[in-house]
Amino acid sequence: MKKTLSLVMMFVLIAGVLAACGSTKNNNSNNAGSSAGASSSAPASGSASAPAASNGKPKKIALITPEPIGINAFFVLMDEGLKKAGKDFGVEVKTLESTDPASIEQNIRTAAAGDYDLIITATYQVEDALKKIAPEYKDKSFAVIDTVVDLPNVRSIAFREYEASYLLGAAAALVSKSGTVGNVVAMDIPLLSKYTSGFEQGAKSINPNIKILVGYVGGYTDPAKAKELALQQNGQGADFIAGMSAAGDLGVFEAAGEKGFYTSGQDTDNTDGKQVILAQLKGTDAVAYETVKDFVEGNFSYGVRDYGLKEGGVGLTYVNKDSKSPLSDALGQENVDKLKKISDDIIAGTTVVKNPLQQ
Repeated sequence: MKKTLSLVMMFVLIAGVLAACGSTKNNNSNNAGSSAGASSSAPASGSASAPAASNGKPKKIALITPEPIGINAFFVLMDEGLKKAGKDFGVEVKTLESTDPASIEQNIRTAAAGDYDLIITATYQVEDALKKIAPEYKDKSFAVIDTVVDLPNVRSIAFREYEASYLLGAAAALVSKSGTVGNVVAMDIPLLSKYTSGFEQGAKSINPNIKILVGYVGGYTDPAKAKELALQQNGQGADFIAGMSAAGDLGVFEAAGEKGFYTSGQDTDNTDGKQVILAQLKGTDAVAYETVKDFVEGNFSYGVRDYGLKEGGVGLTYVNKDSKSPLSDALGQENVDKLKKISDDIIAGTTVVKNPLQQ
């Protein structure tokens, strides 16, 4: 048990050291990533469109991550989507991995000052740097994934994670025999309330009296702390504990294997058909791919694009997307059918999930 966690932490530390030694990584367009799955029907606001690259040269696009990619599926998928788009559309792409706020600003500024036609970045961690640099390079196009930066030359890409979290919470309530479920969450910040709030709304739609435990790890790369929180929640009766802590979810999964409770992961399909019986999906590969596609095809506009269940930007394994793992008997097809009906109702607007950031 301790040996497994030590290996995980060693991998994370090594990734950080490598990134610190060289904060850029060249991802050429000859490597294919995962296929894009988001619909192009996501609503966009703002009427301005991006200029096309001039001189007949291939477009150049940079992706700047706010931290080393490491084993964080959120950034792994984004990088894969970029690389696949580079191959499919004949675009030169490059990923630059940052290590801290100073390197975030340096990487964005370097790309903007260079010959890149589009600079893509992501998360709330880049907001300050982007708000400073984008106005200085009004002739350059920027896109930011998973947060909103209101500037005339920036496309912001937001997710309605709370819709998928609603499904996950409903699933947890359907699976739970004890009437107590839990969340192990990376940090107590507004962005992640879209996960915890959606989960609570969904769980209580099934069982209004369900008890929901929430624990915060304090970061995204601490499996040991996440495991400790999961064990505490299980000790308080939680028989389904959702992992919402990025790399920390590995600790939740390990605790589930030892104690026999059920759990779920985030962003990518990390189900095992045994204890990890669900995964809340977030298509960062699809939106990175579509962002490049729009730019290359001359359909790139600024403002906000919003991705939820309807657009295929978020979802739940077995409900909105097939899984690599067999369906667990603990979940069962009957419950999956119930969840599909709930998903259809959310898409149709019959069921409205509250966005906690707009309350």
